[in-house]
Amino acid sequence: MTHDYNRPSYRPTFKDAVQIHLMLMDGWFQNRIAAHFDMNPGRVSEIKAGQLHPGSYEEALRRRKASAA
Repeated sequence: MTHDYNRPSYRPTFKDAVQIHLMLMDGWFQNRIAAHFDMNPGRVSEIKAGQLHPGSYEEALRRRKASAA
């Protein structure tokens, strides 16, 4: 079995960032989210801080409110 351990980790899209915000709202830990998406935990932190994919938090809030209605 061959593994490519040197390949870069997954680069999250805007859609992924929205999902990550929803997971954070549900109480997921950042390291578990990173493992779920096979990405560096720093990317989750950047998404949470709004540095990566700005506007994704607002979209997550909009979706959360729409699903609650």
